[in-house]
Amino acid sequence: MNASAYTFLILAITIVLFIWGKIRSDLVAIISLLALFVGGILTTSDTLSGFSDSTVIMIAALFVVGEGLSRTGVTSWLSHQIIAFAGQNPIRVLIVLMAGTALLSAFISNTGTVATLLPAVVAISWSIGSLPSKLLIPLAFAANTGGLLTLTGTPPNIVVSDTLSSAGYEAFGYFEYAYIGVPLLLVAIVYMVTVGQRLLPARETTDRPDDLESSMEDMADTFALEGKLFLAYINPGSTLVNKTLAESGLGRDYTISVLRIDQADPDTMPSLSRRQRRRQRILQQVDDLTPEEDIPSAKSEIQAHDILTMKGSSTHIKQAAHDFNFEIEPINVGEAELSDILVTSEIGVAEVLITARSVYIGRTVNSTNFSEKFGVQVLSIRRGDKLVTRRDTNLKFGDALFVRGSWDNIDVLRNERRNFTVVGSPDDLARQVVELNSRAIIAVLALVGMVVMMAFNIVPSVFAALIAAAVMVLGNCLDMNHAYRAISWQSVVLIAAMIPMSVALQKTGGAELIANGLVSSLGSFGPLALMAGVFLLTTAFSQVINNTATAVLVAPIVLQAAEVSGISPYPLLMVVAISASTAFLTPIGTTTNLMVMTPAGYNFNDYIKVGLPLMILFLLVSLILVPLIWPFYN
Repeated sequence: MNASAYTFLILAITIVLFIWGKIRSDLVAIISLLALFVGGILTTSDTLSGFSDSTVIMIAALFVVGEGLSRTGVTSWLSHQIIAFAGQNPIRVLIVLMAGTALLSAFISNTGTVATLLPAVVAISWSIGSLPSKLLIPLAFAANTGGLLTLTGTPPNIVVSDTLSSAGYEAFGYFEYAYIGVPLLLVAIVYMVTVGQRLLPARETTDRPDDLESSMEDMADTFALEGKLFLAYINPGSTLVNKTLAESGLGRDYTISVLRIDQADPDTMPSLSRRQRRRQRILQQVDDLTPEEDIPSAKSEIQAHDILTMKGSSTHIKQAAHDFNFEIEPINVGEAELSDILVTSEIGVAEVLITARSVYIGRTVNSTNFSEKFGVQVLSIRRGDKLVTRRDTNLKFGDALFVRGSWDNIDVLRNERRNFTVVGSPDDLARQVVELNSRAIIAVLALVGMVVMMAFNIVPSVFAALIAAAVMVLGNCLDMNHAYRAISWQSVVLIAAMIPMSVALQKTGGAELIANGLVSSLGSFGPLALMAGVFLLTTAFSQVINNTATAVLVAPIVLQAAEVSGISPYPLLMVVAISASTAFLTPIGTTTNLMVMTPAGYNFNDYIKVGLPLMILFLLVSLILVPLIWPFYN
């Protein structure tokens, strides 16, 4: 078997395994890479070339940039603004949702955009009397289309641009994709408003994604917080003034946990009613850029006019209020948004289970210095159906601890897998906190700086992404552990392992053979027919395999086809970028499609029914506009 035939055999087996889906796609790519090396097609340098490719490094850096925006509350804040602006009209909700989603996905990953918006979209679908199934496919399709607005919107754009530059051509500009991306987005919105809504199923489902408010409500029920949360206003004459929490004895003598200490404005607070004071205290940290909050410690000092959020029995808190001369108001768990009270961008809550092998079994929370060791407050302990009221009770396997602490410290607990199991996904909840802080400014500046450097070619795009990622870490938008966790290593390895396949096709003449086949079969009908063939070939691959892997495979072949036929490579490669983002026909085509499938109760046919007309519209619009924007002949 000659080299070209062997390469095509490996390519065919790789595609079949991708479609089969029983083996992870990144493992399939690695097996393919090794087969090409063992078969003598690739040298060691060729085999490992993908892992040093600028495309791979840039995509990894962009994952970090997107995570920095999420962890500083920027992404959640923007999504909240989109949902708030949409209002209650179903048509307006759909239009604003799709436009806002596309704008977000132009600068952060499509997956990150959908993950951030998904819980809010499910909630708003019920609030307007609709169903999630009427909004979630539009959400996924808008995220895919929004990737066509900028160079960094989706990895295929980066692949196509790097293919051009590697061949000696000028790469597409940062916003050049928007020339076709904006018309396609408008087509997608109009289609969904007019036709898509009729094709989308009206399917009820009880499977909800993790939502911050619903998670807080579940915890409030589990740990019986109703009637145990209070706001305490410290009068100037209170005997607590200038005392530390340890000196106050609130925890020791009254079993009261002080969850947070906020400083009120002494000029305005005394004149306000209790309810007004509560609202002002809750809202002041949501609307403003707030400094980082610390969990109150034994050394935290209480000042006049402070507002303390307390947790304890009503009897004990009322007795403390009488003894120390401060005002209290109960927090109605049913009315108040607990996330505003207990959670910030810095501080979170979690349910922590004691594992069977935990070293804490048979020991008390106090004797183990649990709070001091992990930097969290233990607010409640639940054993089976009952709450443990005494802190000196020995812990048992299966006990559930309700803790509050920094998200980083909760993450430390999660990593103590021998001793604890943290319920749910604290990372996902942290991303939903709608609160900006000083680090959000750093994150936004890093993003803007990256866009400017890419748009004006100040530095190569890969270095612009790396600089932005470094600024995110140095600016404390996220630490290195979160940066590494933010990178989708499966995607990175997949892309890096597929790049050598395109090298093999080039070396063995396989790419030239496919390119000549395209030109001879379709080129005789003109460049427009060739463009249509490129669109259909690319979109067919993207329905069943990763769109980035599709672009890595197809882009070099299409570049060669353009050179063989004597036309400009720009219109054909732009069509590769467009069609790689049209995985509308299957739930497995993109991660975003798969993410919305279960919450909306979609089946395979729903994607075909809604996606096929939209894909045809994208093809027609591309055939009309792309040659006008990027002519076939210069």
